[in-house]
Amino acid sequence: MTRLLLQRFKHFIKTDIIRVFSFTALSTLVKMLTGFITIKVVALIIGPVGIALLGQLNNFSSIILTAASGGINNGITKYVSEHKESPDRVRLFISTALQITIILSLVMGLVLIFFASYLSRLILLDSGYSYVFILFGFTLILYTLNGYLMSVLNGFKEFKKFVRISIVTSIIGVFFTVGLVYFWELKGALISAVTYRSIAFFVTILMTIKSPWFVSKNFNVRFSKIVLKKYLSYSLMTIVSAATIPASQLFIRSHVIAQLSATEAGWWEGMNRISGMYLMVITSSFGVYYLPRLSEIKSKHELRKEIFTAYKIIIPILIISFIAIYAFRDLIIRILFTSDFYPMRNLFVWQLIGDLFKISSWLLAFLMVAKSSTRLYIITEILFSMLFVGLSVLFIQYYQLVGITMAYMIMYFIYFIAMLVIFKNLIFNRAIE
Repeated sequence: MTRLLLQRFKHFIKTDIIRVFSFTALSTLVKMLTGFITIKVVALIIGPVGIALLGQLNNFSSIILTAASGGINNGITKYVSEHKESPDRVRLFISTALQITIILSLVMGLVLIFFASYLSRLILLDSGYSYVFILFGFTLILYTLNGYLMSVLNGFKEFKKFVRISIVTSIIGVFFTVGLVYFWELKGALISAVTYRSIAFFVTILMTIKSPWFVSKNFNVRFSKIVLKKYLSYSLMTIVSAATIPASQLFIRSHVIAQLSATEAGWWEGMNRISGMYLMVITSSFGVYYLPRLSEIKSKHELRKEIFTAYKIIIPILIISFIAIYAFRDLIIRILFTSDFYPMRNLFVWQLIGDLFKISSWLLAFLMVAKSSTRLYIITEILFSMLFVGLSVLFIQYYQLVGITMAYMIMYFIYFIAMLVIFKNLIFNRAIE
């Protein structure tokens, strides 16, 4: 019995997904630690109201950053991974993607600069923050180029280099953010939110310049309309996702500020920050391993096997982790935030259950991205974002702030059921085993 268990354990740790988890574990740990430090410093200095404003800016910047990159980064990873054995094909995808990225980031940067005052009033409710959007406009292209290079790196499956870059940029990012917040408080936090990602470009360029694919002939191929059409499906999926999720959060947060208070909006944003940090362990491996892997699989039998392997590994880890997080939620709040955030403890149970359904559904939803199911992806993203907003507005009336996390849990439970229905032939059809 013991021998059998040891054999199964050895097989388990040799699976590709566990190998990638081990590659990304240190990177994720560093990101979490730097995230802890950043959240603590920001919470101490600017408080719940400042956190709420920062959440508004972060949601807006997510939309802009996706639009500026054309939403093609997942497409870059997919097509580079798919055609990495064909240098001529890879050159077409890499070069065309670079041209798309540069053109769109320059256009969006100009939009941010020219409409800075209007955007400041719209997003931060005060035209005095227009300089934040001007800085964002000037540094935008650095962020998009960094995302482009990281996507190419991921497509070639250079996992170790990908992880090293993530670690270095996380460490630099925390010093950058903490320094700005310490000296300029809320203004520093807002400036950091729109510029810290751009610093990563310089790290990435230094660490990728010696990669075999980083040669001029890969970047100067003529623009391909055929490749553009292939990227367009990913562009639509990513832009819809980037528009719906942050936009729904922007609307809900504004509703909370209007109906409850800016302080309570800050508590909810704090819960979102914690959720994002613990889910980083899973989602980072999704991007590094799961998407390229699903993209390159051609056999339904192998695809089904990969999905079930992911479920068997990830879901038990999540359940154990979430039980621990709930048990120590008071300590987590005390470590990460301040006593002003203590009421957010009531949000944990619904958020954690919702996150479990979220990851469970994403393990299937990634198939839509990997297999370019554009129409289906867009429809589900829009419908479920609308459902989240509708349920949140309804539940806030009856359950106050906790109603948002209840709506979140219900929405992702329904989303999970929808994914099971959509992919029922792959999941429940034993004939393909």
